[in-house]
Amino acid sequence: MALKYRVIIKKDPEEGVYIASVPTLPGCNTFGNSVEEAVEMAKEAIEVYIETLQDLGKEIPTEEGTFEYTVVVEAHA
Repeated sequence: MALKYRVIIKKDPEEGVYIASVPTLPGCNTFGNSVEEAVEMAKEAIEVYIETLQDLGKEIPTEEGTFEYTVVVEAHA
């Protein structure tokens, strides 16, 4: 079974690495020295996360029924 997960990547300006987090899997975070490496590390982290849930007999969260929007607002300072 193939599962799809959103991975959010942000550059850490202090450390210079790219932080990857998976919103649907709480605590599933990793990093890489490039965006590509962060994506690969995220894939590995997701696989380990799912394996751990399976070993514990817990339900695997999916993104079914999840919608994502980007909203633009103006900030007046």
